[in-house]
Amino acid sequence: MKRSTCAFMIASSLSSAASAQETVSFQRDVLPLLRARCQGCHQPARPKGDIVLVTHGDLLERPLDETALLVPGKPEESVLIDVITPFGDTPPEMPEDADPLTDDQVELLRSWIREGALDDTPKSFRSRPTGPPTYARPPVITSLQYSPSGEQIAVAGRGEVLLHRRDGSAIVRRLIGLSERIESVAYSPDGTQLAVAGGSPARMGELQVWDVATGELTLSIPTTNDTLRGVSWSPDGSKLAFGCKDSTLRAVNVKNGTEILYQSAHADWVLGTAFSTDATHVVSIGRDRSMKLIKLETQQFIDNITSITPGALKGGLLSVVRHPKKDELLVGGSDGTPKIFRMYREEKRVIGDDYNLLHTFNALPGRVFAVDWSPTADWIVAGSSATSMGNVRSFNVEDGAERWSHDFDAGIYTLDVHPAGDHIAVAGFRGDIVVLDASTGEFSYSFASVPLADPPLETTDEPVIIEASQAQTEAR
Repeated sequence: MKRSTCAFMIASSLSSAASAQETVSFQRDVLPLLRARCQGCHQPARPKGDIVLVTHGDLLERPLDETALLVPGKPEESVLIDVITPFGDTPPEMPEDADPLTDDQVELLRSWIREGALDDTPKSFRSRPTGPPTYARPPVITSLQYSPSGEQIAVAGRGEVLLHRRDGSAIVRRLIGLSERIESVAYSPDGTQLAVAGGSPARMGELQVWDVATGELTLSIPTTNDTLRGVSWSPDGSKLAFGCKDSTLRAVNVKNGTEILYQSAHADWVLGTAFSTDATHVVSIGRDRSMKLIKLETQQFIDNITSITPGALKGGLLSVVRHPKKDELLVGGSDGTPKIFRMYREEKRVIGDDYNLLHTFNALPGRVFAVDWSPTADWIVAGSSATSMGNVRSFNVEDGAERWSHDFDAGIYTLDVHPAGDHIAVAGFRGDIVVLDASTGEFSYSFASVPLADPPLETTDEPVIIEASQAQTEAR
């Protein structure tokens, strides 16, 4: 079997089932296997064959032909076992278009059913998505992005992504998958698809791909045991890269979900990714204070783009965006200083050098969680969070001069420049979406990120920006 992105999720299941004296646990042994091999195609947002395999209760429901999916105590009468077991030289029906389960995995499920298919799921784990969540207050916003056409903006909610009209006057779609937390959203280059990285903290990561026009979940890949971060598209829209909390960088083929890159060069969480202009290389940033260059075809680590001198980077890197047309990278991180690096080293590395560094801008207060280029790449914008306040600043690229700066009364965790270059959407701890004029940084309008129970979603004319002196007073 090829190296699975979920191998470690299944390892505990196999080891626990190895002992004949030990009862197989649904929560500890069976559920991780279902997540890794089944839930991508059998979940509320993508119920192939009208079968959902998310909770214990789902396994007791009957498919359309009224044949029992499983019969507690009788694996030989359970359809679940039939469809995952080969018949002579004929491969099993499931998983469809994927490697079959191993003999040990099939035996694990047989043993669990033979023992009565008992449910030991804690009460807090027994629910599954049944509809749009309700909000008593706005959630913290971790990611947003305008569509390439500029007509929509995708906003990460609580267990869902909301597609708004540009001005926030209406919600076009609500995309709800298995992930309880959404960390990153990204439109495909042609705007027809939306990639979503997230998962359930300390349980599973999930990569989703949605059809924007229909709201259909076209791809769901459960992987690792924690939330995914920093999803990015290749320029031709055929590949997706993302970061994992197991310190790996990964990439998949969007058409079939096949893993095409697995790299473990980082020493800590991988928080952001970007493809080169020709998609031959992938860049990743991490909590380990490094930005790494990987060759996609060979999965080979090529270079540390940032300096490897101890103390050169005072903290992890949190955000990376590639130049609109060139292989240059804008990054922000824990030191609060936005920087631009060239992607490829042109001279031999010398100990202590920082050759790839092209521009350094004045530091923002706190940590820089979000950066972006203007469409023409002649200016950049960065957003930060520091204790009880946030800051957004824009700089000229050529001379590094500050164009404007605005303070907020809460941390800023995400921002995006409109494709027309005239506005910037920012959001964070407060949970609302604030739109700034890109040339002056002045408030344009704001709107609620989610529909609150009361009052209903509506646009507002009230700015949430506060003066710098007030913010400094509050910070003190």
